[in-house]
Amino acid sequence: MKVGLQIPYLTYSGGPETLGRDLTAIAKTAEGAGFDSIWMMDHYFQIPMTGAPAEADMLEVYTSLGYLAGQTTRVGLGALVTGVTYRHPGVLIKQVTTLDVLSGGRAWLGIGAAWYDREHEGLGVPFPPLKERFERLEETLQIARQMWNSDNNGAFHGKHYQLAETLNSPQSLSRPHPRILIGGTGEQKTLRLVAKYGDACNIFAHEGLDFVRHKLDVLKGHCEREGRDYNEILKTVYFPMIAGANGQNAPQLVDQAGKFAELGVKMIIGMVPGVETLTPLEDIGRLVIPQIAAL
Repeated sequence: MKVGLQIPYLTYSGGPETLGRDLTAIAKTAEGAGFDSIWMMDHYFQIPMTGAPAEADMLEVYTSLGYLAGQTTRVGLGALVTGVTYRHPGVLIKQVTTLDVLSGGRAWLGIGAAWYDREHEGLGVPFPPLKERFERLEETLQIARQMWNSDNNGAFHGKHYQLAETLNSPQSLSRPHPRILIGGTGEQKTLRLVAKYGDACNIFAHEGLDFVRHKLDVLKGHCEREGRDYNEILKTVYFPMIAGANGQNAPQLVDQAGKFAELGVKMIIGMVPGVETLTPLEDIGRLVIPQIAAL
């Protein structure tokens, strides 16, 4: 089992003046501690679930990931997750391709249907109804497949997107393409898209083992209907890692990770409280990551 670090909270004591240095220290410490990947949120405003106000610091994700690519050498880099409404799909695939090329093949495309209406309305970005957002999500995945996996540089004609050329040069270094993680657990649409287009899924672990087991069973059913090998899909869970003082919670984290591993989960991704102090990352690297590496 592997461990990914998500960085959802960016308001640190030094403020914007030191934010670049803070992120550099976090990324380098995480990489040195054995984290497999680093993920940032794709939002314009801070989201309510962090407990911080919308006005709290939030960076544009692909600029940030490009910056972190230059500060690291090994970890994967991705957005957990990009909302399909935030960028035109052709531009999004170009952005992820650029990240992949400049990082030496370490980019992920994390993507979902988007949900935060306030930030869309605030910055004047169209926020269509849910049904349309899922239609746009599927078309974006089809465009990604054409731009990455195909010799066809020609047109794409969808219901919502029309591209005269799907030229993508240089191509990604990752083969056959940067890995696609589709976030969300909707049983009729999201997990069907994972089965059809995804390389990985992401499920909220805090809902419990039974919740994760059920969602994976639903995914398996979709794979059977789509003719997809269920075992090809990387199962990940969003798993906040609260190390505690001096890593005192490490045994519980290892135990929880082991239970998810029994369900077929191969990666836990989550935030680490106090990440800017670096100590929790070092504790997880010393006390958790080696223990679950063989799961």
